[in-house]
Amino acid sequence: MTIYDTDLAYIHDAGFGEFALRSAPGLLSLLRRNGVDHGLVVDLGCGSGIWARQLGFAGYDVIGVDASPAMIKLARKKAPRAKFVSASLTDFELPKCDAITSIGECLSYAFASDKSGKAMDRFFRRVRRALRPGGVFIFDLAAPGRHPAGMPIKGYWTGNGWAIITEASEEQDVLTRRIRTFRRVGKLYRSMEETHRVRLYRSGPVAAALTRAGFAVRTINRYGQYRLMAGQIGLIAAIQ
Repeated sequence: MTIYDTDLAYIHDAGFGEFALRSAPGLLSLLRRNGVDHGLVVDLGCGSGIWARQLGFAGYDVIGVDASPAMIKLARKKAPRAKFVSASLTDFELPKCDAITSIGECLSYAFASDKSGKAMDRFFRRVRRALRPGGVFIFDLAAPGRHPAGMPIKGYWTGNGWAIITEASEEQDVLTRRIRTFRRVGKLYRSMEETHRVRLYRSGPVAAALTRAGFAVRTINRYGQYRLMAGQIGLIAAIQ
């Protein structure tokens, strides 16, 4: 089953786009402070295109990549000047670019089954080769501590014509989210289910892997004024 199928992609865009929107000013500032004030940015895990649209408004060229065809369909409407590709984040052939971003814990999804960390090491080396001199890689990951181990946390949200129920649990560095969506179709509601698993990372080993790949690394806990939540880490990897 596709992760972020049609209804969940719609609900995520309609009700949970705040993270990308509120992160955008801080992310733009980080790009400029790292010397990337123009050029091509590859947005890995672009979702419905909220961050890609802000990049376009700021004058950057954008390629957005997402594993969900439903998200890509939304993104093409939201940011028509950007280029979007439906592909696995780990398999997409990265072009030469000035910056790569991945916000919203997308890489934690992409490496959910990477227990050894070897796949992430290879990916970081690919990112390093793709970036032009002076390029920067900015991303965040899910980290331990989002939910108490062994204690499922339930949530419920509603919006105009939709509702969502989630149950999340954390165990052995994996966060599992069981998601049921309800979306109005005509006079009735359609219900769908998805189960998401994301790998939880600690900043130290990730920073070490980036250093091995040839980056200068620092961790962050906010994108400008927007603070990352508990159980979430941010990293900036720059080419010196």
